[in-house]
Amino acid sequence: MSIEKVRKYLEQYGVADKILEFDVSSATVDLAAEALHVEGARICKTMSFRTREGANVIQMAGDARVDNRKYKDKFGEKARFLSAEEALEFTGHPVGGVCAFAIERDDVKIYCDESLRRFDTVFPACGTGNSAIELTPDQLYEYSRSLEWVDVTKLPE
Repeated sequence: MSIEKVRKYLEQYGVADKILEFDVSSATVDLAAEALHVEGARICKTMSFRTREGANVIQMAGDARVDNRKYKDKFGEKARFLSAEEALEFTGHPVGGVCAFAIERDDVKIYCDESLRRFDTVFPACGTGNSAIELTPDQLYEYSRSLEWVDVTKLPE
């Protein structure tokens, strides 16, 4: 099960016991915000995109939207979302529980978007559609082994 893989992975950082599991779905930003009783913007959604070399996984704030121009300027190609099957193949996690923890493929590049830095803590999923963990943006960056902070989103006005 994906959550057990994530739990084992997060043990190395001493936070595996901080994973939260819910009796309700947290598979979307709105559902996760409701389950956690926080604003949706603090939910860390993990979006996955096809690249020429594999995939990009970008962690961003729940209210952020991919800015196609910024994405293309940063990565040199158009933002193309992975299908649900491809997301599972590349990340090892099903849609609704996709996270950047315990990804074992070398052709997957992980990034954190600047939109997360507005918050003291954020809540990424932990491999299932009813799990999350509260982390600071810097912890998220470290624990997910992100390559860099990027600015590829736009926020609501």
